[in-house]
Amino acid sequence: MLLERYLESLGSEAIQRALDLDAPRPALVRPTQDPKFGDFQINGAMPLGKELKKSPRELAQPIAEALAGVDAIEKAEVAGPGFVNIHLALPWIASKLTEALRDAARDGVPRVEEVSKVIVDFSSPNIAKQMHVGHLRSTIIGDAIARILSFMGHDVVRDNHLGDWGTQFGLLIVGMREWGDENALQATPIPELERVYKLASERAGSDEAFAERARAELAKLQSGDDQNRALWEHFVEVSRGTLEAVYAELDVSFDVWLGESAYHDALPGVVDDLLERGIAREDEGAVCIFWDEIDGAPKALRKQKTPFIVRKKDGAFLYSTTDIATVQHRKDHFHADRALYVVDNRQGLHFQQLFAVMKLLGTDMELEHVGFGTVLGNDGKPLRTRDASGHVITLASLLEESKQRARQRIDEGVAEGRLRVRPEEMDEVSRVVGIGAVKYADLRQNRLSDYQFDWDKMISFQGNAGPYLQYAYARCASIFAKGGVDMDAIVASATITLDAPAEQTLGKHLLRFTDVVYQAGATSQPHLVCEHIYELARAFNGFYAECPVLDAQGATRESRLGLTALTARQIRRGLGLVGIGVVDRM
Repeated sequence: MLLERYLESLGSEAIQRALDLDAPRPALVRPTQDPKFGDFQINGAMPLGKELKKSPRELAQPIAEALAGVDAIEKAEVAGPGFVNIHLALPWIASKLTEALRDAARDGVPRVEEVSKVIVDFSSPNIAKQMHVGHLRSTIIGDAIARILSFMGHDVVRDNHLGDWGTQFGLLIVGMREWGDENALQATPIPELERVYKLASERAGSDEAFAERARAELAKLQSGDDQNRALWEHFVEVSRGTLEAVYAELDVSFDVWLGESAYHDALPGVVDDLLERGIAREDEGAVCIFWDEIDGAPKALRKQKTPFIVRKKDGAFLYSTTDIATVQHRKDHFHADRALYVVDNRQGLHFQQLFAVMKLLGTDMELEHVGFGTVLGNDGKPLRTRDASGHVITLASLLEESKQRARQRIDEGVAEGRLRVRPEEMDEVSRVVGIGAVKYADLRQNRLSDYQFDWDKMISFQGNAGPYLQYAYARCASIFAKGGVDMDAIVASATITLDAPAEQTLGKHLLRFTDVVYQAGATSQPHLVCEHIYELARAFNGFYAECPVLDAQGATRESRLGLTALTARQIRRGLGLVGIGVVDRM
């Protein structure tokens, strides 16, 4: 159940009935800032004061009286200049939690009423290059958004728009013929391709004849030469194997891998269409869009002096051209309603221009740039993608280090008696905790913010960190294991009640889950789910400390086991929605 939507409906009806209005008015429901004033606040009387020529406080009183008779509301009282503070009825909360407990498939979260076809474009590394730490945010933020939207019921297509076309492949083709080692290409494909590319790039910089050979081989590739096409396909194949290994470690998957090459044949038509419509024009041999010449162009772009180039003077296309063709393909082939581009904030101007072009072309599709900030090192500067010796800090090596650090922390916890991990489970627990720690440290941040990468804070069983939440889940699971209780039986039979204060606090947190999921999906902000799970874990720890579960008796024991089961499921599902795993024992 969407709690705030339900309360908005109740409040709106109460305002209309209490004030004898001819139509419903917005209740303007908001959570209260302080729980002692209630659970939610209705602010709808405030804007009505001027219209009805009465003080908002005078209007608020009959609204509060109308709400007092609703099953969901225990108490409604006027506060301040005309707010109505409402306290939810504990039996009503308990009944909703019992319903959610029975719903093992979705924990009470309904599917959206209107399904959209959504393309989520994320990760997008380059072929023939290692994924480095700079690829982390797009990959895991995009995956989390896709998971949340899919769970809500939208039809989601995860698209890895690879950088698999362009100038570098001419250099790679001549470079492989000059210096390539096929055995090395099979054994360690990306390092071999990077080695060859470096040699070819350096040679092209000082040898114009070599550079011309590379351009000629690129032209042959793009015109369909069989030998060059086969070599390019080989580069893509071996590169993709390396990429998929990293994605498997991150538990990230894609529905399609449509790189820049997929749209090459459409690019001449894109440029011709822009010219024919008068959106673009030639300028010194290049084809450009000059925003100050376009009627109806966004005001911010009309001040943009640099044109949006779609074909260079040498006839080469740019990724701006490819992106236009990509949007058109997504609309025509996938019949997409929306496309989300999970790309860092620095590309904001590019997407602003791309979206303006698509509007001029009449493409009926909602386009959104889901930007994000920068990962910072301990020095407060952007995290380096190369070490002191100039070597790339690969994403694979970062993930391996996270697992090793997690294992060290777990070993310490086992030695101190705080953790219980069997030797045969150590590898898997270290993997789940290590990878989860890296993901959570990123995803708990508002994506628009920069954040500092800190191993010690990241892999911690205390505070707002992934391992702390995974441990909270394992604690829930351990209650059932210790008591020999079948969780499925509790799910099927327990009726939740909320008598003790700690039970009430936990129950109110559990009730908010649906709203959090929907808000995170609507705003592409996975950190809202992370915040909820963290606060839920804290509430459960307070409940665990104050309310005996296995030692309770009768209906109280059943209820507390039901609360524990629902908490475990919500932590597991919430972490799963942002791509983080759990273990049952820790």
